[in-house]
Amino acid sequence: MPKNKYFKEKVKAIEVSKKSVSQLLNEMADTGFQGRRLAEAVKVWEKMIKDRSLTIILGYAGSLSTTGQWKIINWLIENRFIDVLVATGANLSEDIVEAMGYSYWKGSHIADDTELLKTNVNRYYDVFGSEIDYMEMTELIAKFITENLEQNHPYSSREFLYLFGNWLRKKRIDSIVAVAAKNKVPIFCPAIVDSPYGDAGLIAKAQGFNLILDNMKDYIEFMKLGEKIKNTGVIYIGGGVPKDFIQLLAVTSNLLYPERRIPGRKAEIFRAKRGKRPELIESYYPHKYAIQITTDAPQWGGLSGCTFEEAMSWGKEAETAPKIQCYCDATIALPIITHALHERVKSKRKGVDFPFLFR
Repeated sequence: MPKNKYFKEKVKAIEVSKKSVSQLLNEMADTGFQGRRLAEAVKVWEKMIKDRSLTIILGYAGSLSTTGQWKIINWLIENRFIDVLVATGANLSEDIVEAMGYSYWKGSHIADDTELLKTNVNRYYDVFGSEIDYMEMTELIAKFITENLEQNHPYSSREFLYLFGNWLRKKRIDSIVAVAAKNKVPIFCPAIVDSPYGDAGLIAKAQGFNLILDNMKDYIEFMKLGEKIKNTGVIYIGGGVPKDFIQLLAVTSNLLYPERRIPGRKAEIFRAKRGKRPELIESYYPHKYAIQITTDAPQWGGLSGCTFEEAMSWGKEAETAPKIQCYCDATIALPIITHALHERVKSKRKGVDFPFLFR
């Protein structure tokens, strides 16, 4: 009987025994469905960490810091398993509540929300938080703005968060932005006002302080990273604005330069005649590795569920790139992946630095 070309690697049943997280994932790599994808995500992230030519960019979406994930992000920063963080404002502010010494509480998704409102309890699905604590955190951000920033100066989110992180460090509030500032890992938050940061800006405005957060300055700073990068690997926890912002680094950073090419970087070039219009010239710098943990499906057309294969049509992912999308709740996948990395990678990564951002 001729050998079937589709029968290459056997599925292997998992034996229950005493084993580490890393060992379990090694065995899951020989199974199927999302268990196998989770195991493949760990393997690819480990490979990324060991690739010295790589800049690793993490997208951190949603409101995961309320669910006990924020210290994992700190650990990734401290070990330089990521070089750049792009996050939602929620993730970069709601962790400050715990870092200030307050708490979130295990709740229920079937609680009486009318009663919660009356008792100043905010609900994050099955997590409860105090509105009083939330407002103290927001007032803390407003205090930083009014006492430390320049009126009418256009700040990028990266610039704002670096200054804020250093201010928090002095107060020993070791949130994500504080740990990133200490380790000179730039954080970009392209939708920053859609969070307590925007609310703090309103408080500052009520006190006569005019805060300017410049989205275009943000975009230019992020795209200029392309000049200092050899190759990129991307990891998306969720999707949303952080994912799109990072994906665009591969395909629109060239627009910053008259020649439509990043100086000193090898590009994939596309040329097209357009009738009487000028010739179209574009250059692409596809990501070399790509991992995503998401619960969103691709058939609804949103970017959060968009496959990496679809992204190839835009030039965002390299054809040969390992492209791992694991359809799993991040609160399950992220702790498992990072604990496996802790077991597998024994030393701190050197990381890629961007000193021009911190002058």
